Amino acid sequence: MSSSIFNNNSISISVSDDDPDEQGRMRVRVRRKRKKHGDQRGQTECTQLLIRWFVKYWILLVFLPAAALLIFEATRIGKKPGLAVNSGVNEMKKPGSLGNKEPISKVKELSNLNRLDPTTHVVGGVRERCLKLLPAEELEHVELPLTEESSSNLVKRLVYLSDQGTPYGAGDSTYSWQRINDTRFNLFTGHQTMDEREKSFKVNETAVIHCGFYSENGGFKISDEDKSYMQSCKVAVSTCAFGGGDDLYQPIGMSEASLKKVCYVAFWDEITLAAQELQGNKIGDDGFIGKWRIVIVKNLPFVDQRLNGKIPKMLPHRLFPHAKYSIWVDSKSQFRRDPLGVIEALLLRTNSVLAISEHGARSSVYDEAKAVVRKHKATPEEVEVQITQYRKDGLPADKRFNGRKALNEASVIVREHTNLTNMLMCLWFNEVVRFTSRDQLSFPYVLWRLKVVKNINTFPVCTRKDLVNSMGHIRKAKPLTN
Repeated sequence: MSSSIFNNNSISISVSDDDPDEQGRMRVRVRRKRKKHGDQRGQTECTQLLIRWFVKYWILLVFLPAAALLIFEATRIGKKPGLAVNSGVNEMKKPGSLGNKEPISKVKELSNLNRLDPTTHVVGGVRERCLKLLPAEELEHVELPLTEESSSNLVKRLVYLSDQGTPYGAGDSTYSWQRINDTRFNLFTGHQTMDEREKSFKVNETAVIHCGFYSENGGFKISDEDKSYMQSCKVAVSTCAFGGGDDLYQPIGMSEASLKKVCYVAFWDEITLAAQELQGNKIGDDGFIGKWRIVIVKNLPFVDQRLNGKIPKMLPHRLFPHAKYSIWVDSKSQFRRDPLGVIEALLLRTNSVLAISEHGARSSVYDEAKAVVRKHKATPEEVEVQITQYRKDGLPADKRFNGRKALNEASVIVREHTNLTNMLMCLWFNEVVRFTSRDQLSFPYVLWRLKVVKNINTFPVCTRKDLVNSMGHIRKAKPLTN
Protein backbone atom coordinates (compact mmCIF):
# COMPACT_ATOMS: atom_id res chain seq x y z
CA MET A 1 0.00 0.00 0.00
CA SER A 2 2.77 2.25 0.90
CA SER A 3 4.18 1.47 -2.47
CA SER A 4 1.00 2.45 -4.11
CA ILE A 5 0.85 5.61 -2.09
CA PHE A 6 4.40 6.30 -2.99
CA ASN A 7 3.56 5.80 -6.63
CA ASN A 8 0.60 8.09 -6.36
CA ASN A 9 2.75 10.60 -4.56
CA SER A 10 5.29 10.26 -7.35
CA ILE A 11 2.66 10.93 -9.78
CA SER A 12 1.41 13.76 -7.69
CA ILE A 13 4.86 15.11 -7.39
CA SER A 14 5.36 14.65 -11.06
CA VAL A 15 2.17 16.53 -11.83
CA SER A 16 2.94 19.29 -9.41
CA ASP A 17 6.39 19.66 -10.99
CA ASP A 18 4.87 20.03 -14.46
CA ASP A 19 2.24 22.63 -13.54
CA PRO A 20 4.64 25.44 -12.75
CA ASP A 21 6.38 24.87 -16.08
CA GLU A 22 3.15 25.01 -17.97
CA GLN A 23 2.13 28.10 -16.13
CA GLY A 24 5.54 29.59 -16.79
CA ARG A 25 5.22 28.86 -20.48
CA MET A 26 1.78 30.41 -20.47
CA ARG A 27 3.16 33.47 -18.76
CA VAL A 28 5.86 33.71 -21.36
CA ARG A 29 3.31 33.39 -24.11
CA VAL A 30 1.19 36.04 -22.49
CA ARG A 31 4.15 38.31 -22.13
CA ARG A 32 5.06 37.69 -25.73
CA LYS A 33 1.56 38.61 -26.78
CA ARG A 34 1.81 41.83 -24.83
CA LYS A 35 5.11 42.55 -26.53
CA LYS A 36 3.64 41.87 -29.98
CA HIS A 37 0.69 44.07 -29.18
CA GLY A 38 3.10 46.81 -28.24
CA ASP A 39 4.85 46.51 -31.64
CA GLN A 40 1.58 46.88 -33.48
CA ARG A 41 0.79 50.01 -31.48
CA GLY A 42 4.22 51.39 -32.37
CA GLN A 43 3.68 50.64 -36.03
CA THR A 44 0.32 52.37 -35.90
CA GLU A 45 1.90 55.42 -34.33
CA CYS A 46 4.63 55.46 -37.02
CA THR A 47 2.01 55.20 -39.74
CA GLN A 48 0.03 58.07 -38.26
CA LEU A 49 3.24 60.10 -37.98
CA LEU A 50 4.06 59.46 -41.64
CA ILE A 51 0.55 60.44 -42.68
CA ARG A 52 0.76 63.67 -40.70
CA TRP A 53 4.21 64.39 -42.21
CA PHE A 54 2.94 63.67 -45.72
CA VAL A 55 -0.06 65.95 -45.26
CA LYS A 56 2.24 68.71 -44.03
CA TYR A 57 5.02 68.34 -46.61
CA TRP A 58 3.30 66.82 -49.67
CA ILE A 59 4.20 69.88 -51.79
CA LEU A 60 7.89 69.15 -51.28
CA LEU A 61 7.38 65.52 -52.24
CA VAL A 62 5.89 66.64 -55.57
CA PHE A 63 8.25 69.55 -56.19
CA LEU A 64 11.60 67.85 -55.55
CA PRO A 65 11.20 65.02 -58.13
CA ALA A 66 9.85 67.53 -60.66
CA ALA A 67 12.84 69.81 -60.08
CA ALA A 68 15.22 66.87 -60.42
CA LEU A 69 13.56 65.84 -63.69
CA LEU A 70 13.75 69.40 -65.01
CA ILE A 71 17.47 69.62 -64.22
CA PHE A 72 18.05 66.25 -65.88
CA GLU A 73 16.22 67.28 -69.06
CA ALA A 74 18.06 70.62 -69.16
CA THR A 75 21.35 68.74 -68.96
CA ARG A 76 20.29 66.47 -71.82
CA ILE A 77 19.28 69.44 -73.98
CA GLY A 78 22.60 71.09 -73.30
CA LYS A 79 24.40 68.00 -74.57
CA LYS A 80 22.32 67.46 -77.69
CA PRO A 81 24.37 69.63 -80.09
CA GLY A 82 27.46 67.60 -79.36
CA LEU A 83 25.52 64.38 -79.88
CA ALA A 84 24.09 65.62 -83.17
CA VAL A 85 27.53 66.53 -84.46
CA ASN A 86 28.82 63.01 -83.86
CA SER A 87 25.65 61.14 -84.75
CA GLY A 88 26.60 60.48 -88.36
CA VAL A 89 23.84 62.62 -89.84
CA ASN A 90 26.41 64.01 -92.25
CA GLU A 91 28.83 61.10 -92.36
CA MET A 92 30.41 62.11 -95.65
CA LYS A 93 31.53 65.46 -94.28
CA LYS A 94 35.14 65.50 -93.17
CA PRO A 95 35.71 67.10 -89.78
CA GLY A 96 37.18 70.54 -90.17
CA SER A 97 36.99 70.41 -93.97
CA LEU A 98 35.32 73.83 -94.05
CA GLY A 99 37.39 75.29 -91.27
CA ASN A 100 34.50 75.49 -88.80
CA LYS A 101 32.81 73.31 -86.23
CA GLU A 102 29.40 71.84 -86.91
CA PRO A 103 26.66 74.25 -85.86
CA ILE A 104 24.15 73.95 -83.07
CA SER A 105 21.45 74.40 -85.73
CA LYS A 106 22.07 70.81 -86.85
CA VAL A 107 19.85 69.75 -83.93
CA LYS A 108 17.04 71.88 -85.31
CA GLU A 109 17.67 70.47 -88.78
CA LEU A 110 17.11 66.93 -87.55
CA SER A 111 13.65 67.79 -86.23
CA ASN A 112 12.48 70.08 -89.08
CA LEU A 113 13.85 68.53 -92.26
CA ASN A 114 11.23 67.07 -94.65
CA ARG A 115 8.26 67.97 -92.45
CA LEU A 116 5.01 68.46 -94.35
CA ASP A 117 2.60 68.92 -91.42
CA PRO A 118 0.59 72.16 -91.75
CA THR A 119 1.09 75.16 -89.51
CA THR A 120 -2.17 76.22 -87.87
CA HIS A 121 -3.56 79.06 -85.79
CA VAL A 122 -6.82 79.84 -84.00
CA VAL A 123 -9.24 82.25 -85.67
CA GLY A 124 -12.50 83.03 -83.87
CA GLY A 125 -12.07 80.03 -81.63
CA VAL A 126 -11.54 77.68 -84.58
CA ARG A 127 -8.15 76.19 -85.47
CA GLU A 128 -7.35 76.45 -89.16
CA ARG A 129 -4.37 76.34 -91.51
CA CYS A 130 -2.22 79.45 -91.84
CA LEU A 131 -1.80 78.87 -95.58
CA LYS A 132 -4.92 77.69 -97.37
CA LEU A 133 -3.84 76.02 -100.59
CA LEU A 134 -6.16 74.53 -103.15
CA PRO A 135 -6.92 70.79 -102.80
CA ALA A 136 -4.28 68.49 -104.28
CA GLU A 137 -6.43 67.52 -107.27
CA GLU A 138 -7.03 71.18 -108.15
CA LEU A 139 -3.32 72.03 -107.84
CA GLU A 140 -2.63 69.66 -110.71
CA HIS A 141 -4.72 71.89 -112.97
CA VAL A 142 -3.65 75.37 -111.79
CA GLU A 143 -3.00 77.69 -114.72
CA LEU A 144 -1.19 80.93 -113.95
CA PRO A 145 -1.72 83.92 -116.26
CA LEU A 146 1.56 84.29 -118.14
CA THR A 147 0.59 87.12 -120.49
CA GLU A 148 2.32 90.47 -120.49
CA GLU A 149 1.12 93.05 -118.01
CA SER A 150 -1.48 95.61 -118.97
CA SER A 151 -0.33 98.83 -120.62
CA SER A 152 -2.35 100.70 -118.01
CA ASN A 153 0.41 100.22 -115.46
CA LEU A 154 2.14 103.32 -114.20
CA VAL A 155 5.57 102.22 -115.41
CA LYS A 156 5.31 101.16 -119.02
CA ARG A 157 9.01 100.91 -119.73
CA LEU A 158 11.92 100.15 -117.44
CA VAL A 159 15.44 101.01 -118.59
CA TYR A 160 18.50 99.70 -116.74
CA LEU A 161 21.59 101.86 -116.75
CA SER A 162 24.81 100.33 -118.10
CA ASP A 163 28.27 101.48 -119.11
CA GLN A 164 27.55 101.16 -122.82
CA GLY A 165 28.40 104.48 -124.44
CA THR A 166 29.78 105.93 -121.18
CA PRO A 167 33.37 106.16 -119.93
CA TYR A 168 32.47 104.34 -116.72
CA GLY A 169 33.60 100.73 -116.64
CA ALA A 170 36.16 101.15 -119.41
CA GLY A 171 39.85 100.46 -118.95
CA ASP A 172 41.92 97.47 -117.99
CA SER A 173 40.32 96.73 -114.61
CA THR A 174 39.57 93.06 -114.05
CA TYR A 175 38.50 93.45 -110.42
CA SER A 176 34.74 93.60 -110.31
CA TRP A 177 34.77 94.42 -106.59
CA GLN A 178 36.90 97.55 -107.04
CA ARG A 179 35.23 100.27 -104.98
CA ILE A 180 34.27 103.68 -106.33
CA ASN A 181 34.87 106.73 -104.16
CA ASP A 182 35.29 104.52 -101.08
CA THR A 183 31.77 103.11 -101.42
CA ARG A 184 30.50 99.61 -102.20
CA PHE A 185 29.47 100.74 -105.66
CA ASN A 186 31.59 98.99 -108.26
CA LEU A 187 31.65 97.78 -111.85
CA PHE A 188 28.64 95.56 -111.20
CA THR A 189 26.42 98.23 -109.67
CA GLY A 190 27.54 101.40 -111.36
CA HIS A 191 27.91 104.53 -109.29
CA GLN A 192 24.55 105.93 -108.26
CA THR A 193 24.85 109.50 -107.07
CA MET A 194 22.60 110.90 -104.35
CA ASP A 195 20.83 112.98 -106.98
CA GLU A 196 20.22 109.87 -109.10
CA ARG A 197 19.02 108.07 -105.99
CA GLU A 198 16.44 110.77 -105.31
CA LYS A 199 15.20 110.78 -108.91
CA SER A 200 14.93 106.98 -108.99
CA PHE A 201 11.96 107.03 -106.59
CA LYS A 202 9.86 109.09 -108.99
CA VAL A 203 7.43 106.94 -110.94
CA ASN A 204 7.23 107.80 -114.64
CA GLU A 205 6.02 105.94 -117.71
CA THR A 206 9.68 105.39 -118.56
CA ALA A 207 11.91 104.74 -115.54
CA VAL A 208 15.70 104.79 -115.92
CA ILE A 209 17.48 103.23 -112.93
CA HIS A 210 20.55 101.38 -111.74
CA CYS A 211 19.84 97.68 -111.31
CA GLY A 212 23.14 95.81 -111.21
CA PHE A 213 24.85 94.18 -114.22
CA TYR A 214 26.20 97.63 -115.13
CA SER A 215 29.39 96.51 -116.85
CA GLU A 216 30.58 93.44 -118.72
CA ASN A 217 33.55 93.55 -116.36
CA GLY A 218 31.26 93.69 -113.32
CA GLY A 219 31.36 90.03 -112.42
CA PHE A 220 28.60 87.54 -111.54
CA LYS A 221 29.52 85.42 -114.55
CA ILE A 222 27.25 82.52 -115.51
CA SER A 223 27.86 79.97 -118.24
CA ASP A 224 25.96 80.27 -121.52
CA GLU A 225 24.38 76.87 -120.89
CA ASP A 226 22.98 78.02 -117.54
CA LYS A 227 21.83 81.31 -119.04
CA SER A 228 19.94 79.42 -121.73
CA TYR A 229 18.23 77.29 -119.09
CA MET A 230 17.18 80.31 -117.01
CA GLN A 231 15.84 82.12 -120.08
CA SER A 232 13.43 79.23 -120.60
CA CYS A 233 11.86 79.61 -117.15
CA LYS A 234 8.37 81.08 -116.77
CA VAL A 235 8.10 80.37 -113.04
CA ALA A 236 11.23 80.14 -110.89
CA VAL A 237 12.00 79.09 -107.33
CA SER A 238 15.53 80.15 -106.40
CA THR A 239 18.02 80.12 -103.54
CA CYS A 240 21.75 80.67 -103.17
CA ALA A 241 24.71 79.73 -100.98
CA PHE A 242 27.98 81.61 -101.46
CA GLY A 243 31.22 81.22 -99.55
CA GLY A 244 30.69 77.58 -98.55
CA GLY A 245 27.66 78.49 -96.47
CA ASP A 246 24.46 76.53 -96.02
CA ASP A 247 23.58 73.04 -97.19
CA LEU A 248 21.19 72.41 -100.05
CA TYR A 249 17.70 71.30 -98.94
CA GLN A 250 15.55 69.59 -101.53
CA PRO A 251 12.09 71.15 -102.06
CA ILE A 252 9.13 68.98 -101.08
CA GLY A 253 5.33 69.09 -101.26
CA MET A 254 5.03 70.05 -104.91
CA SER A 255 2.51 68.73 -107.43
CA GLU A 256 3.38 66.91 -110.64
CA ALA A 257 2.28 70.01 -112.54
CA SER A 258 4.82 72.14 -110.66
CA LEU A 259 7.61 69.69 -111.41
CA LYS A 260 6.89 70.21 -115.10
CA LYS A 261 6.29 73.97 -115.10
CA VAL A 262 8.60 75.38 -112.42
CA CYS A 263 12.39 75.87 -112.50
CA TYR A 264 14.27 75.24 -109.24
CA VAL A 265 17.61 77.04 -109.38
CA ALA A 266 20.33 77.19 -106.71
CA PHE A 267 23.19 79.66 -107.21
CA TRP A 268 26.59 78.55 -105.87
CA ASP A 269 30.08 79.93 -106.11
CA GLU A 270 33.18 77.79 -106.46
CA ILE A 271 33.80 77.79 -102.70
CA THR A 272 30.35 76.31 -102.01
CA LEU A 273 30.82 73.83 -104.85
CA ALA A 274 34.06 72.54 -103.30
CA ALA A 275 32.48 72.38 -99.83
CA GLN A 276 29.46 70.45 -101.07
CA GLU A 277 31.59 68.02 -103.04
CA LEU A 278 33.45 67.20 -99.84
CA GLN A 279 30.07 66.17 -98.41
CA GLY A 280 29.40 63.96 -101.42
CA ASN A 281 26.95 66.36 -103.09
CA LYS A 282 28.13 66.23 -106.70
CA ILE A 283 26.38 67.89 -109.62
CA GLY A 284 25.04 65.39 -112.15
CA ASP A 285 25.89 65.44 -115.83
CA ASP A 286 22.55 67.18 -116.41
CA GLY A 287 23.51 70.03 -114.07
CA PHE A 288 21.14 68.98 -111.29
CA ILE A 289 21.34 67.80 -107.69
CA GLY A 290 17.92 66.35 -107.01
CA LYS A 291 15.34 68.87 -108.16
CA TRP A 292 17.73 71.84 -108.05
CA ARG A 293 19.50 73.10 -111.14
CA ILE A 294 22.90 74.19 -109.81
CA VAL A 295 24.21 77.39 -111.40
CA ILE A 296 27.86 78.14 -110.64
CA VAL A 297 28.61 81.86 -110.46
CA LYS A 298 32.16 83.07 -111.00
CA ASN A 299 33.81 86.41 -110.23
CA LEU A 300 31.38 87.57 -107.55
CA PRO A 301 31.16 91.38 -107.40
CA PHE A 302 31.45 91.93 -103.63
CA VAL A 303 33.84 90.94 -100.87
CA ASP A 304 30.81 90.68 -98.55
CA GLN A 305 29.15 87.34 -99.35
CA ARG A 306 25.86 88.52 -97.86
CA LEU A 307 25.80 91.31 -100.40
CA ASN A 308 26.52 88.85 -103.21
CA GLY A 309 23.48 86.91 -102.04
CA LYS A 310 21.25 89.94 -102.60
CA ILE A 311 21.72 89.64 -106.37
CA PRO A 312 19.67 86.45 -106.90
CA LYS A 313 17.38 87.46 -104.02
CA MET A 314 16.41 90.90 -105.31
CA LEU A 315 17.15 90.75 -109.03
CA PRO A 316 15.52 87.53 -110.29
CA HIS A 317 13.97 89.57 -113.13
CA ARG A 318 17.51 90.18 -114.41
CA LEU A 319 18.47 86.50 -114.09
CA PHE A 320 15.18 85.04 -115.37
CA PRO A 321 14.28 87.59 -118.07
CA HIS A 322 11.24 85.69 -119.35
CA ALA A 323 9.82 84.59 -116.00
CA LYS A 324 6.44 85.93 -114.97
CA TYR A 325 6.61 84.77 -111.33
CA SER A 326 9.37 83.96 -108.87
CA ILE A 327 9.70 82.66 -105.34
CA TRP A 328 12.83 83.36 -103.32
CA VAL A 329 13.76 81.03 -100.44
CA ASP A 330 16.72 81.74 -98.13
CA SER A 331 19.31 78.97 -98.02
CA LYS A 332 18.57 78.41 -94.31
CA SER A 333 15.13 77.04 -95.23
CA GLN A 334 13.58 74.08 -97.02
CA PHE A 335 10.70 75.05 -99.31
CA ARG A 336 7.84 72.62 -98.59
CA ARG A 337 4.77 73.74 -100.52
CA ASP A 338 3.57 73.60 -104.10
CA PRO A 339 4.87 76.76 -105.84
CA LEU A 340 1.92 77.09 -108.21
CA GLY A 341 -0.43 76.77 -105.25
CA VAL A 342 1.56 79.34 -103.28
CA ILE A 343 1.41 81.87 -106.11
CA GLU A 344 -2.33 81.26 -106.50
CA ALA A 345 -2.96 81.67 -102.75
CA LEU A 346 -0.69 84.63 -101.97
CA LEU A 347 -0.86 86.62 -105.22
CA LEU A 348 -3.80 85.76 -107.48
CA ARG A 349 -6.36 85.13 -104.75
CA THR A 350 -5.43 88.38 -102.94
CA ASN A 351 -4.94 90.42 -106.13
CA SER A 352 -1.34 91.16 -105.08
CA VAL A 353 1.88 91.58 -107.04
CA LEU A 354 4.25 90.82 -104.16
CA ALA A 355 3.96 88.79 -100.95
CA ILE A 356 6.37 89.03 -98.04
CA SER A 357 6.19 88.11 -94.35
CA GLU A 358 5.67 90.38 -91.40
CA HIS A 359 8.59 90.50 -88.96
CA GLY A 360 8.14 88.21 -86.01
CA ALA A 361 9.81 90.27 -83.29
CA ARG A 362 9.76 93.98 -84.18
CA SER A 363 7.58 96.47 -86.06
CA SER A 364 9.78 99.51 -86.65
CA VAL A 365 12.83 100.17 -88.83
CA TYR A 366 14.36 102.20 -86.01
CA ASP A 367 13.90 99.35 -83.52
CA GLU A 368 15.40 96.96 -86.04
CA ALA A 369 18.44 99.23 -86.45
CA LYS A 370 19.13 98.98 -82.71
CA ALA A 371 18.78 95.19 -82.86
CA VAL A 372 21.17 94.95 -85.82
CA VAL A 373 23.85 96.82 -83.88
CA ARG A 374 23.19 94.90 -80.67
CA LYS A 375 23.53 91.56 -82.47
CA HIS A 376 26.72 92.67 -84.31
CA LYS A 377 25.13 92.19 -87.74
CA ALA A 378 26.48 95.54 -88.94
CA THR A 379 28.76 98.18 -87.51
CA PRO A 380 27.19 101.01 -85.50
CA GLU A 381 28.74 103.55 -87.86
CA GLU A 382 27.17 102.22 -91.08
CA VAL A 383 23.79 101.73 -89.41
CA GLU A 384 23.91 105.29 -88.11
CA VAL A 385 24.62 106.62 -91.63
CA GLN A 386 21.60 104.76 -93.00
CA ILE A 387 19.19 105.69 -90.22
CA THR A 388 20.31 109.32 -90.29
CA GLN A 389 19.53 109.47 -94.01
CA TYR A 390 16.12 107.84 -93.48
CA ARG A 391 15.26 110.32 -90.74
CA LYS A 392 16.35 113.16 -93.00
CA ASP A 393 14.10 111.81 -95.77
CA GLY A 394 11.20 111.76 -93.33
CA LEU A 395 10.65 108.04 -92.78
CA PRO A 396 8.09 107.87 -89.94
CA ALA A 397 8.64 105.76 -86.84
CA ASP A 398 5.17 104.25 -87.23
CA LYS A 399 4.91 100.58 -86.41
CA ARG A 400 1.99 100.04 -88.81
CA PHE A 401 1.93 100.50 -92.58
CA ASN A 402 -1.22 99.90 -94.63
CA GLY A 403 -2.74 98.09 -91.66
CA ARG A 404 0.19 95.71 -91.21
CA LYS A 405 3.50 95.72 -89.39
CA ALA A 406 5.88 98.30 -90.84
CA LEU A 407 8.77 95.82 -90.69
CA ASN A 408 9.20 92.70 -92.82
CA GLU A 409 11.13 89.45 -92.76
CA ALA A 410 12.42 88.66 -96.24
CA SER A 411 13.45 85.00 -96.10
CA VAL A 412 10.57 84.15 -98.47
CA ILE A 413 9.49 86.50 -101.27
CA VAL A 414 6.73 85.65 -103.73
CA ARG A 415 6.15 88.06 -106.59
CA GLU A 416 4.90 88.72 -110.04
CA HIS A 417 7.43 90.26 -112.41
CA THR A 418 5.91 93.57 -113.49
CA ASN A 419 7.65 96.81 -114.35
CA LEU A 420 6.62 98.25 -110.99
CA THR A 421 7.76 95.31 -108.87
CA ASN A 422 10.98 95.07 -110.90
CA MET A 423 11.57 98.76 -110.19
CA LEU A 424 10.86 98.20 -106.49
CA MET A 425 13.44 95.40 -106.29
CA CYS A 426 16.08 97.43 -108.15
CA LEU A 427 15.66 100.33 -105.72
CA TRP A 428 15.87 97.93 -102.78
CA PHE A 429 19.09 96.46 -104.16
CA ASN A 430 20.61 99.93 -104.58
CA GLU A 431 19.84 100.70 -100.93
CA VAL A 432 21.61 97.60 -99.58
CA VAL A 433 24.63 98.46 -101.72
CA ARG A 434 24.73 102.08 -100.57
CA PHE A 435 24.11 101.37 -96.88
CA THR A 436 24.10 98.06 -94.97
CA SER A 437 23.37 94.61 -96.37
CA ARG A 438 20.63 94.19 -93.74
CA ASP A 439 17.74 94.27 -96.19
CA GLN A 440 15.08 94.45 -93.46
CA LEU A 441 16.16 98.03 -92.79
CA SER A 442 15.76 99.20 -96.37
CA PHE A 443 12.66 97.38 -97.66
CA PRO A 444 10.11 99.38 -95.60
CA TYR A 445 11.87 102.59 -96.64
CA VAL A 446 11.68 101.75 -100.36
CA LEU A 447 8.05 100.70 -100.02
CA TRP A 448 7.29 103.97 -98.25
CA ARG A 449 9.07 106.06 -100.89
CA LEU A 450 7.45 104.19 -103.79
CA LYS A 451 3.96 104.99 -102.58
CA VAL A 452 2.20 103.75 -105.71
CA VAL A 453 2.83 100.08 -104.83
CA LYS A 454 -0.31 99.32 -102.87
CA ASN A 455 -1.13 95.69 -103.60
CA ILE A 456 1.47 94.09 -101.34
CA ASN A 457 0.42 91.00 -99.41
CA THR A 458 2.17 91.23 -96.04
CA PHE A 459 1.32 87.80 -94.69
CA PRO A 460 1.58 86.76 -91.02
CA VAL A 461 4.52 84.86 -89.55
CA CYS A 462 2.56 81.62 -89.27
CA THR A 463 2.11 81.61 -93.08
CA ARG A 464 5.87 81.90 -93.54
CA LYS A 465 6.35 78.98 -91.16
CA ASP A 466 3.94 76.94 -93.26
CA LEU A 467 5.89 77.71 -96.44
CA VAL A 468 9.27 76.46 -95.24
CA ASN A 469 11.05 74.22 -92.78
CA SER A 470 13.57 76.51 -91.12
CA MET A 471 16.93 74.97 -90.27
CA GLY A 472 18.89 78.11 -89.45
CA HIS A 473 22.18 79.13 -91.01
CA ILE A 474 25.04 76.64 -90.88
CA ARG A 475 27.47 79.22 -89.55
CA LYS A 476 26.72 81.93 -87.03
CA ALA A 477 27.28 85.48 -88.25
CA LYS A 478 30.33 87.07 -86.68
CA PRO A 479 30.76 90.74 -85.76
CA LEU A 480 31.91 92.81 -88.71
CA THR A 481 35.31 94.48 -88.67
CA ASN A 482 36.39 97.58 -90.46
